[in-house]
Amino acid sequence: MSDPVTTTVEVNGFSCRVWTKGSGPKLGFLAGFGGLPRWVPFLDELARTRTVIVPSLPGYPGGGLGHTVLDTHIDWVLAVRQIVEKAGLAGADLLGASVGGAFAAEMAAIFPGHVRKLALIAPFGLFDEAVPAADPWAQRKDAVAGLMCADATKWEALVAPPEGANSIEWPIEMTRASEAAARALWPLGNTRLEKRLGLIEAPTLVLWGDKDAVLPPSYAQKFADGINGSTKIQTVAGAGHLAYLDQPELVARAVLEHLS
Repeated sequence: MSDPVTTTVEVNGFSCRVWTKGSGPKLGFLAGFGGLPRWVPFLDELARTRTVIVPSLPGYPGGGLGHTVLDTHIDWVLAVRQIVEKAGLAGADLLGASVGGAFAAEMAAIFPGHVRKLALIAPFGLFDEAVPAADPWAQRKDAVAGLMCADATKWEALVAPPEGANSIEWPIEMTRASEAAARALWPLGNTRLEKRLGLIEAPTLVLWGDKDAVLPPSYAQKFADGINGSTKIQTVAGAGHLAYLDQPELVARAVLEHLS
């Protein structure tokens, strides 16, 4: 398959990469923990029928050092709004996963005109003391793969150094992605999003891997209960936190059916 087209947008004086591939109505994707060091099969599945636009969040692979000037949650939300607008996604369908899912939900809540339909894959943003989330920032490096995916090799393939990558710079870039997520969501991914879920009126699909080791699958109902618009929950069998890596075809099919 062909490679995506790569462009950039400027946010707060820093460049963020934007990948575009496919044809049809626009669909934006905000990636999960670790970002997207490389294009993944899930995106190809979506690009069969949609123009898939994938901007990098600040600090993530392709997102440069823009996370260093984002000191508060509102800083992050406004930066994501700039990215969505400059990538041509205002008013389009929006899909977010994990870290990106928290920001996709914020876009739909605070800037409702920016999101036609919403799909969320195990988003951060909530915290339940009765069933606490795992802390991905407190894990040993060798434990992260099993935390992110039911099939640890899927995560390992995502973060493996691409051909030609600098052996010193690559680990720094991946550490930076974790740092950016921590700046946006620490502690424990809790942004008190429950206070804003009721503002979401866009039809919403909430997808959750049945083997999610980061956010308990019971959180899916908490999102559905809080969202004001029509909401559907779907469990993805055999998938972990980043379900789109474990089960790309199943997750893509569910998303596309919801957005049709």
